[in-house]
Amino acid sequence: MTVAVPPIAGRTSALTVSRGGGRVARVLATAALVGWFALPFLPLVLWAGADAWSFPSPVPTAWGARGVDGALGFGAAPAMATSLVLSLAVAAIATPLGALAARALTLGVVPFPRTVAVILLSPVALPPIAAVLGVNVVLLRSYVPPVLGTVLVLVVLALPYTAFVMRTAYGAYDIRYEENARLLGAGRAQTFLCVQLPLLAPALARAAFLAFLVAWSDYLVTVIVGGGALVTLPVVVAGAASAVGNDAAVAVMSLAAILPPLALLVATLWLGRRPARRSGGST
Repeated sequence: MTVAVPPIAGRTSALTVSRGGGRVARVLATAALVGWFALPFLPLVLWAGADAWSFPSPVPTAWGARGVDGALGFGAAPAMATSLVLSLAVAAIATPLGALAARALTLGVVPFPRTVAVILLSPVALPPIAAVLGVNVVLLRSYVPPVLGTVLVLVVLALPYTAFVMRTAYGAYDIRYEENARLLGAGRAQTFLCVQLPLLAPALARAAFLAFLVAWSDYLVTVIVGGGALVTLPVVVAGAASAVGNDAAVAVMSLAAILPPLALLVATLWLGRRPARRSGGST
């Protein structure tokens, strides 16, 4: 015979007791992590607003907009626009290609899937300078335009990241949703738009974000394969940093380079939380 013991007023379960020490440790660890990532940007912020900074002063001795004027003089605005177009083009191509490759590998419709997976991941293992120089010779002999060649090489470099992210997503993907939709009369396009795309939207956003980062931060491929046809923001920053006296302009351009990836990261995190909110709100 089981006797139900009524809860005692003022008593809480050990599982629900908030451990103050653990909470403080988590707060301190989070603060240390944020500080670790934010600390390198402090000199950039100071240099971006500095008109003069003489030793041994710990802060700039004169403030102004010299860095902004210098960045605009170096052509930072058109270079940033070029970087945006290039990165978005690479993400738009590499993301669906990586999704198709991941779907084929996960569903087992590709012969020798392990070999294909190793080939997809090979751009990450190869030395970038050797791979780019070898590919550049092939592109030159094939008379491929520099802009198109740059996009193609960056897509190849982004494919391992998009394929890996999407393969993880397809590993948790239930193909029976598509089968049920087809049994109910939905066509291929309708099944893709109404079933597959909503379920895989967070993973697609993460894959596109990584592909965008590959192209956004690239310098080697743009210089060697582009051959001067593409002047992106990393190229301008590297050129300004190689000279003396451009610290303020370099700081401004470096801070500006953070904004697009940061905006995409926020959008990706927001998109990734949308399914959780929907499922949490329905009972």
